This record gives sequence, structure tokens and C-alpha cells, in this order.
Amino acid sequence: MAGSCGIGGPAALWKRHIVRQLRQRDRTQKALFLELVPAYNRLLEKAELLAQFSEKVQPEPNDATLATHQGSWEKESGPDSDQVPSPATLRVKWQEEKEGLQLVCGQMAYQVVEKSAALGTLESELEERQSRLAALEARVAQLQEARAQQTRQVDSRRARNAAQRAAYEALRARARLQEAALRKLEEEARDLLERLVQRKARAAAERNLRLERRERAKQARVSQELKKAAKRTVSISESPDTLGDGIKEGVEMTLALPAEPEFLESEAGEKWKRPFRSASATSLTLSRCVDVVKSLLDFKKRRGHSVGGVPEQRYQSIPVCVAARLPTSAQDVLDAHFSEVNAVRFGPNSSLLATGGADRLIHLWNVVGGRLEANHTLEGAGGSITSVDFDPSGSQILAATYNQAAQLWKVGEAQSKETLSGHTDKVTAAKFKLTRHQAVTGSRDRTVKEWDLCRASCSRTINVLSYCNDVVCGDHIIISGHNDQMIRFWDSRVPRCIQVIPVQGRVTSLSLSHDQLHLLSCSRDDTLKVIDLRVNNIRQVFSADGFKCGSDWTKAVFSPDRSYALAGSWDGALYIWDVNTGKLERSLRGPHCAAVNAVAWCYSGSHVASVDQARKIVLWR
Repeated sequence: MAGSCGIGGPAALWKRHIVRQLRQRDRTQKALFLELVPAYNRLLEKAELLAQFSEKVQPEPNDATLATHQGSWEKESGPDSDQVPSPATLRVKWQEEKEGLQLVCGQMAYQVVEKSAALGTLESELEERQSRLAALEARVAQLQEARAQQTRQVDSRRARNAAQRAAYEALRARARLQEAALRKLEEEARDLLERLVQRKARAAAERNLRLERRERAKQARVSQELKKAAKRTVSISESPDTLGDGIKEGVEMTLALPAEPEFLESEAGEKWKRPFRSASATSLTLSRCVDVVKSLLDFKKRRGHSVGGVPEQRYQSIPVCVAARLPTSAQDVLDAHFSEVNAVRFGPNSSLLATGGADRLIHLWNVVGGRLEANHTLEGAGGSITSVDFDPSGSQILAATYNQAAQLWKVGEAQSKETLSGHTDKVTAAKFKLTRHQAVTGSRDRTVKEWDLCRASCSRTINVLSYCNDVVCGDHIIISGHNDQMIRFWDSRVPRCIQVIPVQGRVTSLSLSHDQLHLLSCSRDDTLKVIDLRVNNIRQVFSADGFKCGSDWTKAVFSPDRSYALAGSWDGALYIWDVNTGKLERSLRGPHCAAVNAVAWCYSGSHVASVDQARKIVLWR
């Protein structure tokens, strides 16, 4: 009702306004005829009076009599007479007045016609305006109905918005509660992790202490056995060579350190059960033997890095081909991923290939007879894959992701084994070290981290002044390439940078030769550089017409025998340079129609793999 009243009020106002305008027009037009109508009425009255008077004063039919009477009347009414004028005079006057009245009537009739025409025009305009007014009233009614409908829609939407706002507030309250619970769980997880780390540290310390005690006990048993052996005699018929062999066997026995004391006693008694020729020779030989054993034990303790002297575990060396084969043609072309492919890597046995892409998947491929056969897919990455790497044993795969972490998989298992989290930005590179259970990652958060894979924890963080785009690892050296056109060298045993080599252009990738004497870098100045690590300077610079580095993560590699350098260009071509001569050896074109992101050369030297931004992987031979 309130809405209808509000709508009817303005409608009544403009209707009254139109009625007032029409009345004003009627009054204005009526005022034009107010003087004319009375004059016209008076003229009509005079005309009637004159008609009556003329009928009364008409003459007799006899003209003579009329003339006589007229003459006599004229005589009687002379010029000086005071009587009524003659009928002729009156007739003339009446005729004049009649003609004047007719003229006036004609004028009045003409004006009446004009006014009637004007009135008809005004009436047509009035009808037209009334029709327009009716159409406008219908339009107003339609608009009022639409307005009422929209008002109802607005009211319903307001009610729905109010309900959604209430639901949103409830969801926010739930989210706050869940965030609080999550923070509490994270704190508990951190506490548990710290307790676990402390417990592992205590267990490691206890284990190292037990090992140290065991070593000391073994050393003590060896010393006792040596002392017992020193008291025995050696036959003088024994030659010095025989005596030396006995000492050598004793040293070997000591280094073997058997766990059972009975076995040690029997071996020592059997080896040293000989009489000596003199006491001086016996004491000299035994003292020398004890010194050798002690020095060997001390060397073994120095080689270890743990508290108890456990030696550093290293991977076995990867067999490398003597001469790599130059690829000539594409053997197989596949759409490897659902989106851009960023990384490719051969396994140590050269028959397994891994690719990683922006679809957060790692696909493993078997290289069989020059063809790629799908093995299985590794899932669980939290972001786009930027690099992949096999450990030297080929049993594990490490991948860097855009999810601020690196993922560790075991070959043959689809789900991720460990997550190395701790970076605050995209992880651009992740590589295994030559020592077991250790890895290195580089990130855009300007840090390089060393990881203990047994505990999945960071053992060292190196802060750098620029983004890290790639890392490689030697025996004790970590080499990182950065966005500020610098290559930095880090020693795992020294907490600072030991060498910096500037290059032209942002560094996109690094590749270390198998002998760890040469380093290949690719940079955005469209060149590849070979760095001699023995003198730490740039030995060669490779470039070619048409070769352009397609992105900040374009990868270039050495051939396994370090005879060639391989890189992909922005136009899909592969370029191969001879490291010994510095000349462009070959360029391969064909399957790739987009920029090549990464290339890989298998350890046997027989195959090359390349991936691009158009989802393709190409196997070359």
C-alpha cells in the first residue's frame, strides 16, 4: 500500500497540472470572443427590429397613391418640419445600415469561420495530447509495475545477501577456529619434530659413543694380543722376509678387527707362535708394528665426519662412455605432459628417462630400441616441476618445484617419499651430492640449502645476494649460478664463498663434467661458456647464428665424455659445439616448434633427449 500511494501521488499532480493548462487555454480562447459575441447578438437583434419595422412601413401596392402620399408627406415634412422623416429617407438609411450590418456580419462570419478552424485545430491537438497522455499513463503504469517488480527483486536479493553474509561470517568464524587449531597442530608438530630430532641426536650420540667404546675395546684387545705375541719366541731359522710377512699378516689381522675375541686370539697365536733370535730385534719389530696399527686407526678416525668416526658414505662411481655419439635424427616424438615441460634427465643406467613439467607430474620413460615407453608417473608435487635429478645409484629422484619445496621419490613408488621444505620462494634447482643421503637446492629466495635426506632437514643455509637459477655439486664444492650474472663456489667445509666468476648475462644453467675439472654455463646473452676449474677462468665461449636462450631456465649440458656441449634454442633447434675446437659441430631441427627448455645426454653417450614449451619430448640418436 505504501508503494501504491507513493506512486499515485506524482500521477495525480501531473494530471491536475494538465487540467489546469487546458482550463487556462479555454479561458484564453474564450476571452477573444467575449466582445465579439455580444456585438454579434446586438446586430442580430437590430436586424430583427429593422425587419419588423420594414414590414410595418411597406407602401401600398398602388404606386400612384404611394407617390401621392409620398409627395404630400414630403410637402408636409419639409426641411423645416419637425415630424418623422419620410419613408424613403428611412428606407435609404435602413438600406445603408443593412449594408453596413451585412458587411459587419460578413466580417463576423469570416472571423467565426477562422475561429472555428482554429478551434478545430486546437481540438485535434487536444485529442492528440489526450492520446499521448493516455499512452504516457499506460507507460507510467508499466514502469510502475516494473519498478514494483524490481523492488521485490531488490528486497529478495537483499534478504539473500543478508543470509549469505550471515553464512560467510559463520564460515569466517569456523575458519578462524580451524586456523587456530592448525596453528596449534603446527606448534605441536614442531615440538614433536624438535623432540624427534633431539631424540635422534641423542641416539646418534649414544651410538657414536658405543662405537667409540667398541673401537677402544678393540684397540685394547689388539694391544694385549700384541703384548702376548711379543712374549713369544721366534725361530732363528725364520728369514727376514718371513718375519715381514708375519708382521704384514698381523697388521691385516689388526685392521680387520674381528668381533669375536676367540678368533683374534687363535689368529694371533698362530701367526706369532715363533721364537725370536734376539730381544732387540723383537722389540724393534713389535714397536714398529704397533706404530703402524695406531697410525692406521688414527687415519680411520680422521676420515670419519661423525662423533664416533663413522666414515662418510659415498656412491659408487657411475660408468661413463669413452666417446659419445653425435645425434643425427629424431627417433621418437611424444606429447609428454599436459602443459610445458621444464626438465629432463637420464638415469645412471641410460635406459630410464625422467621428465617434469608445469602439470606437477614426473613421468618416467623406458628407452627401448630407440623408442620411449611409459614406465610410471610420480605424483605429489605441490607445484610446477623446475628440475629433476637421479641419485648416482638410480634408486631415488629429486625434483625442485614452485611450491617452495623439493620432493624426493623412490623409483618404483608413485607417491613422494619426503618433502624438503624451508625455502620462502620458488625452488629452481635440486641436485644430489656424491655422498649418500645429502642434497643441495637453490631458490629464488636468494638462498642455497644443504639437506640431510635421512632426517629430511636442512643442515646448512647459504645466503646469497641474488636469485639462484641452478646448482651443481662436486666432491666438497657447491657451484651456483645466479641472476646477477655471477657463478659462485662454496665449500661444504667452509662457511663462506671461496670463488666468484662473473659472466655476461643471467646464468640459466650449469653442467659439471664427470672429471669435475670443467664447468659449462648457459646465460641469457645467448652464449655457452666453458670454465676451467683448475685455474678458475673462462676457457671457451660458444655462440652461433640463430641460437638464442629461450628462458631463464634453459638447460645446457656436456656430453658424458666432455667432448661436446649441447643446448636448445628458442626456435626449437638443438646446437652442438665441439669443446676441443670451439666450432659449431651440428644443429638439429625438425620436431620442436617451440622453445627448447632442457636437454639431456645419457651416460652411455648413445641418446639425447630434449623437451620444449609445447609439451613435446624428442629422443635423438
